[in-house]
Amino acid sequence: MDSALKERIEAQGMNPETVAGQIENFKSGFPFLKITAPATPGNGIQVLDSEKLSKLQDEFPEISAEKEVVKFVPASGAASRMFKDLFAFVDGDGDISKSSFVQKFIDKVGNFAFYEELNDVLKSEGSSIEQAMDKGDYKSILTALLGSDGLNYGALPKGLLKFHSYSDRNRTPAYEHMIEGVQYALGKGNLVKLHFTVSPEHESKFREEIEGIQSALESEYGVKFDISYSQQKKSTDTIAVDMENNPFEEDGKILFRPAGHGALLENLNDINADVIFIKNIDNVVPDALKPETKKYKMAIGGLLLEVQAKAFKALNGLDAGVTEDSVGKAKEVFTQDIGAKLPSDFDNLDLEAQSEFLRTKLDRPIRVCGMVKNTGEPGGGPFWILEDDGSQSLQILETAQINMDDPESTSHLNNATHFNPVDLVCGTRNYKGEPFDLLKFRDMKTGFITEKSKNGRDLKALELPGLWNGSMSGWNTLFVEVPLITFNPVKTVNDLLREEHQ
Repeated sequence: MDSALKERIEAQGMNPETVAGQIENFKSGFPFLKITAPATPGNGIQVLDSEKLSKLQDEFPEISAEKEVVKFVPASGAASRMFKDLFAFVDGDGDISKSSFVQKFIDKVGNFAFYEELNDVLKSEGSSIEQAMDKGDYKSILTALLGSDGLNYGALPKGLLKFHSYSDRNRTPAYEHMIEGVQYALGKGNLVKLHFTVSPEHESKFREEIEGIQSALESEYGVKFDISYSQQKKSTDTIAVDMENNPFEEDGKILFRPAGHGALLENLNDINADVIFIKNIDNVVPDALKPETKKYKMAIGGLLLEVQAKAFKALNGLDAGVTEDSVGKAKEVFTQDIGAKLPSDFDNLDLEAQSEFLRTKLDRPIRVCGMVKNTGEPGGGPFWILEDDGSQSLQILETAQINMDDPESTSHLNNATHFNPVDLVCGTRNYKGEPFDLLKFRDMKTGFITEKSKNGRDLKALELPGLWNGSMSGWNTLFVEVPLITFNPVKTVNDLLREEHQ
C-alpha cells in the first residue's frame, strides 16, 4: 500500500493494515471449509427426550438466579426489505392484478396489528381504508403505511413496528422480547437484562418505546429491567473495491461499508455476563405460543451450564496435575459432553501433549445452538468440519462457505436435515471467571465477498465472518433440535398474516 493511500485511509479513521488485509481478501478470496458430514440427529444434533428436557428446564432457573444473564438482540436493520413489494407497487402503475403480494396485503389489511393506526392516518386526511379500497386507491393506503407523513414503516426498524394484536395493547417486537426476557432470562437480583444493537438514527425511538412500557411491566411481573443499547462500531466497516480490486471512490473519498452481522462480535465482546442468549429481533410470537419457546430456551440454557461446569471441572483437574485420570476426564468431556472429535493420531501423543491439546480445546467460549428441521427457510446449516489440527468441530455454515463445484460437499449439503434459526445461548467466561476475548476465537478466513452497486457502478463488498458462523468458529459448539414452532421470523409484511402471528 503506497503512503498516499495509507494517509487517506487514516484520514477516514480506519486502520491501514486492516484495510490492506481486506484488499488482499478481495484478491485471493476465501477458502471453502472442509465438510466431513452434515450434523444430523444422533451425529452432532442432540434430541432431548422428555425426561432430559424437564430436568434441564427445571434446573436452569435455579442456577441462573445466581448468574449474570443477558438477552442480546441484534436489532439494527431497517424494515424496508419487509415492504419491498409494497414500495414497488407505489412506484408502479397501480394495477393490483399484477401483484398477488399486494392483493393479499389489501385483502387481509384488517388482520394487521397496525390496522387501526393506519386507518387513523387516512382519516386525518379525510378518508379511510374502506373508502380508499372502494375507489381502488390502494396507493394511498400503502403511502400512509410507508411514508414519512404516515406511519413511516418503510423507514423504521423492525423492532418498532406493531407485530401482534392484544386486547389491551398492540405490541412491537421490542415489547415481545421484554416479555420473553422475563420468562427465561431472569438473572441475579431478579434482574432482566436486555441489550439491543440499534442504528444511531433509531436509538432514541427504541428508548422511547422501552421507557413507555418498562415501569408497567416491572410492576406486572415483579422484576427489574436493565436495558442497554449499542451501535455497530464504525471501525468494523470494511473497504469496498471496484471489479479490479482497487479502492472504490466516491466524491473523492474511499467507500467503507457496514460489514454484516459479524461486525456485532465487537458488541457481544463488550457484554460481561455468565449467560448470553442471542435471538433476532423479528423472531417473536404472541403469548399463546411463548410456552414452547420458554421451555426450549431454558433447556438449552440448562445444557450450556451443565456442560460448561464439566469443562471447568476438567480444566481445574488438569491444573491440579497431568495424570492419566485428569487427562481421561478431560477427554471424556471433549468427546462425550461437548461431542467433538479428536484427531486420529491423538492416542499416539504422550500424556503431556494430550493434556495441552485438551486444555486448548476446553478453555474456549461455549455455545448451545437450537436447530430446526429444514423446511426450505433461508439460514445457515449445521455441519462437521475438519480442522487444521485433524480434529472435527461442529460449525454453522452459510452456502457461500461451501464449494458447490465439489460433489462431496454438495452431497453433504443435500443430506443436511436442519438449519440454524439464530437461537443461541453462550458462555463467554473462562473457568477462572474471566471474560474471554471473543475476537481471538474468530476465523477471519470465513468472510464473504458480495457484488453490489452504488449509483450505477458495480462494486465488491466484504462481510466479516458471520456472528454465528465464522465469528464463533473457535467456540465449543453443541447443537440441539428445537421445534419449528419456536422459529417464526418476519421477512415480509405478509409473514405477519401467518397463523403463528395472529
